[in-house]
Amino acid sequence: MLTVSDAVLHYGAAQALRGVSLAAAAGRITCVLGRNGVGKTSLMRAIVGHHRLTSGSVAFEGKALDRSAPYERARSGISFVPQGREIFPLLTVRENLESGYAPLKRADREVPDYVFDLFPVLKQMLSRRGGDLSGGQQQQLAIGRALVMRPKLLVLDEPTEGIQPSIIKDIGRAIRYLRDTAGIAILLVEQYLDFCRELADEVNVMERGQIVHTGPAEDLDTPEVRKLLTV
Repeated sequence: MLTVSDAVLHYGAAQALRGVSLAAAAGRITCVLGRNGVGKTSLMRAIVGHHRLTSGSVAFEGKALDRSAPYERARSGISFVPQGREIFPLLTVRENLESGYAPLKRADREVPDYVFDLFPVLKQMLSRRGGDLSGGQQQQLAIGRALVMRPKLLVLDEPTEGIQPSIIKDIGRAIRYLRDTAGIAILLVEQYLDFCRELADEVNVMERGQIVHTGPAEDLDTPEVRKLLTV
């Protein structure tokens, strides 16, 4: 579904990514882990088109995306839930969800029922402003908005950050449903190791802008991988 090959990214003279290669398959959860500042968010933003790679390539369903704008990648089936959620605080929950209509054809512009099945609180709060929701509810709204776009690939950047445990469980169930039932490819950046251990089909560990380990989720229990993730 997604292939990143030898991705190099600079911010001016600073190098954020150093030859990163990564793959994400349909119906699988691929997790990217690492300490703060190792390039995880830079990688996600390069995949969705927010940052232009210095060299290397990103391909989706076999098609190179290197010259594609973010909105073109969204139309091709890539949805992004950014770190910090970035919902519209002055718009209602309904309006936030409807902002996901942008890349869709007019006939497809409706909120899928499964969004409310996964996150019932959103249906109860459709008329409430996004900024009035709790952090966990805002995270559910951000994921719901991404799902409105009917994604083939869902990119999630630290969805459990600052979220209460009960909602983390809800988000985990939703991600598992999207993999198992909808067959969506899921690329997940996370700091919460237990969350990745429970969900991931494959883990990739980053250090200093590079992927230094790739393997099954069980590798998170090995001393070598734990050492890479210890602050």
